[in-house]
Amino acid sequence: MIDYQNFILDNGLKVYVHQDITLPIATVNLLYNVGSRDEDENKTGFAHLFEHLMFGGSINIPSYDDPLQLVGGENNAFTSPDITNYYISLPSDNLETAFWLESDRMLSLSFDPRVLEVQRKVVIEEYKQQYLNQPYGDAFMKLKALAYKVHPYRWPTIGRNIHHIEQASMDDVKAFFHKFYVPNNAILVVSGNVIFDDVRRLAEKWFGPIPSGERYVRNLPQEPVQQELRMEHVEADVPSDAIYKSYHVPGRLHSQYYTADLLSDVLGRGKSSRLHKELVNKKHLFSNISTYISGSIDPGTLNIHGKLNKDVSIEEAEAGIQEVIQSIQQKPLDEEELQKTKNQAEATIVFSEMELLNRSMNLAYSALLGNPDLVNQESELIQRVSVDEVQQLAKATLIENNTSTLYYHAKH
Repeated sequence: MIDYQNFILDNGLKVYVHQDITLPIATVNLLYNVGSRDEDENKTGFAHLFEHLMFGGSINIPSYDDPLQLVGGENNAFTSPDITNYYISLPSDNLETAFWLESDRMLSLSFDPRVLEVQRKVVIEEYKQQYLNQPYGDAFMKLKALAYKVHPYRWPTIGRNIHHIEQASMDDVKAFFHKFYVPNNAILVVSGNVIFDDVRRLAEKWFGPIPSGERYVRNLPQEPVQQELRMEHVEADVPSDAIYKSYHVPGRLHSQYYTADLLSDVLGRGKSSRLHKELVNKKHLFSNISTYISGSIDPGTLNIHGKLNKDVSIEEAEAGIQEVIQSIQQKPLDEEELQKTKNQAEATIVFSEMELLNRSMNLAYSALLGNPDLVNQESELIQRVSVDEVQQLAKATLIENNTSTLYYHAKH
């Protein structure tokens, strides 16, 4: 159970406080309601670029890391299609340092052209390393573009085309910042050995003077229902053939989200899952195979990907996957199998929340979804899912007309 108190500043910044006095540490988690789905399709990769730029210093604090390291703190950030999240862990006695650092870059980020050029090069190099210079690196980029035709989930967080970052102007960067990195588009969670009244005082002192931005109203194109089988074949210098599949499933706020999550776990989470037991252990079609859902706020995807064993044809491997899917569609799961899967999912939640930082992140994300109490309700929602619901969702979503498949062939 994650207990919390909350308040909202006059400028719209939402603040949540979770107290845990067991250790003399604190975390400060600042979630901005912007991800790659909010980008212009001709200027992609900006949310991820800002993940880097925000560490380039502000007008008043040229080096972000140095003051934090001096007080024993550490920090990092991540970007997703839906959010950008920055976090700091430090001794609770030095909490104000985190407020000073985070508020100053929100108020007065340095738009030093040298910083932009350095971070531009870092992102370009990251793009090359992750997508161009490693085996199967571009697989999920291609799969996204196959599964989505309208919604901005069709490009990865690093950007649809690296030229968008190469050509980003300072005016483009400033416009993106002033649109999204404002108090009324952010959620601040402070956790650990902290006192609510102290957090409120620090929030008022450091974030209170920052002016609100124009309210962002998200109006994204909705992805049409897929009506046809989509396939793409790619050949590259990779160790073995591989199959990547996507099926459209409900998004994070849908009542069937946890059903889709459990369905993916039954299919391909770990070595006790159906796909692994049947296609890796028994039939030896794949060296590895797994399943996961994207977990996105808007309607997402259930994804299957596996590497084929030598001398196994794409056709054999594809038939093996379809056989496992059909077994779930044709016969309900045993209660015992579903309960085991539920227990695994619940254990993941419990273990993750042993870490103070994870509690902060989960609370911030639940608040973004419009229900901060969701952070305490997930286990119950998982346990409510029935075997019939899993089977019905499998019948409705794991079908040919809802399938996008990338066949990744190794050059021979």
